[in-house]
Amino acid sequence: MTDSSSSPAPSPASPLHPPIPPVSKRNAPIFSGAEHRATGGLAFTEGSDVYEDVRPGYPAEILSLATGYTRVLDVGAGTGKLTGLLHAAGHDVAAADPSMDMLRVLHRTYPTIPCWQATAEHTAVTDHTVDLITCAQTWHWVDVPAASAEFDRVVAANGAVLLVWNNLDTTVAWVHRLSRIMHAGDVLKPGFVPPVEAPWQITREVRTTWEQLLTPEQIIELAHTRSYWLRSSETTRAKVDANLTWYLFDHLGYEPGEQVSLPYRCDGFLLKR
Repeated sequence: MTDSSSSPAPSPASPLHPPIPPVSKRNAPIFSGAEHRATGGLAFTEGSDVYEDVRPGYPAEILSLATGYTRVLDVGAGTGKLTGLLHAAGHDVAAADPSMDMLRVLHRTYPTIPCWQATAEHTAVTDHTVDLITCAQTWHWVDVPAASAEFDRVVAANGAVLLVWNNLDTTVAWVHRLSRIMHAGDVLKPGFVPPVEAPWQITREVRTTWEQLLTPEQIIELAHTRSYWLRSSETTRAKVDANLTWYLFDHLGYEPGEQVSLPYRCDGFLLKR
């Protein structure tokens, strides 16, 4: 991996940006209630092609938590970022997601993987028929008690649940500011622990760092896959794009088409009964 601690010399500060708040101290994104969470999740009914193009995959270390589990259901699979890795690793994997637009892209990319429209709270799967349920970038969108009970119904006796998150590595100063300009509200604090409900408890963790190579133009598109941007007016979207254009090209000095190493943290949690 390349060194992500350095970036081009910055230009003078822009008046477009307020002071940057401290690095996130959140264990989970902040929602005002179930309706707010549900509304945010509904944003992913569009933009799936861009999501597939610029959202990151997952580092191989995370797959170590899935070792030994054959029948896998990837819940909240999106366009199949984790689904495809599980399939390539030899798991018998199926996928579910509430967004038909996401499933359209997943099926186009992985036509042999069974997929259907469903939620974590209502998977439409027979009792005790899967060995492992995976949730990548998903758990913060669900009703944790209801999803935990549903997974208890679906997962076989010796099975498990795997929760995975990519987070922009906001311990890197320029990435911290980038996340604020993007309004990336799902960035969680280093060392965060997700909420879980009985009968599940965290038994193993993998925490690692890695980097995704993107151009500045793709980083702007990455902001377009965030629920904030998807739910915003055209005026707000234009403002976000203008701020990102200033930050990446004028402030950080990147050239159009230049390869940028975007640092991530990846955190995985294996849950067992």
